[in-house]
Amino acid sequence: MDKPIVLDGIAIAAEIKAEVAGEVAGLAFKPGLAVILVGNVAASEIYVRSKVKTCGELGIYSEMITPPETVTTEDLLALVAELNGRDEIDGILIQLPLPAHVDTKRLLEAVAPEKDVDGFHPVNVGRLQSGQPGLQPCTPAGVMEMLTRRGISVAGKSAVVIGRSDIVGKPMAMLLLNASATVTVCHSKTANLAAYTQQADLLVAAIGRPGYVTEDMVKQGAVVIDVGINRVTSEEKVKEFFGDDAGRAATFAKRGSVVVGDVHPEAFRASSAYTPVPGGVGALTIAMLMANTVKAAKLRRSV
Repeated sequence: MDKPIVLDGIAIAAEIKAEVAGEVAGLAFKPGLAVILVGNVAASEIYVRSKVKTCGELGIYSEMITPPETVTTEDLLALVAELNGRDEIDGILIQLPLPAHVDTKRLLEAVAPEKDVDGFHPVNVGRLQSGQPGLQPCTPAGVMEMLTRRGISVAGKSAVVIGRSDIVGKPMAMLLLNASATVTVCHSKTANLAAYTQQADLLVAAIGRPGYVTEDMVKQGAVVIDVGINRVTSEEKVKEFFGDDAGRAATFAKRGSVVVGDVHPEAFRASSAYTPVPGGVGALTIAMLMANTVKAAKLRRSV
């Protein structure tokens, strides 16, 4: 079998961002994104700063709003209501996870559907389910963009999605179904998971378990999309996943951890194309957020 194609998410994200920047430059107004970041979660802070930085690079106005960890659900609802009413704000993103005392579901549903750039509002979920135009969750939308841009058709193919989260698994399955794939959704209660994955022409792993999908679970020639981003913090596990890979060993020595997806690196050998971790699906999420912000701005103004 030929050597698998590496689906470079960084290169595809750069394509999308360049197109978004060109689109923004041609608008008579500046699209605006507000990001709400509650408390001091280091990983979330890094991610949000990256979003704000990307907005600046592409010509999108952005605001980062940072309520304290002690903020109440009512205070956040009032903030969302204010942002819903501001015309210069086209997209509202609430960085998850929120503190345990905050009613996350209530807050996400308070965002105006036309400003819901994460695609989590029930109205946008319903539009996705019924195949109507709308704002789609960024990660699964990024996967579809990657497949389209690299000429990988899913129509008529058997697709298996491992994971049923509202953020990735369910919308991923719906997007694939809308693209005429035959879709099976597997999850933690699925008996004999390998019996399903071994039949998949397209396998999407989104379960949050490091190296869970092994080579014997992958059909020869399948396209493998690894959505997982897991940190491995033991030298033993690094060797288990990456063997004597000098690059990964150096990263571990420097940082005390390495990143691995939900698919064991050896499993990619069975594929015809796959997304690496890092540098695969994760790189697309922010690019699709930018695209969603511009899309929301244009839909709101009927451009």
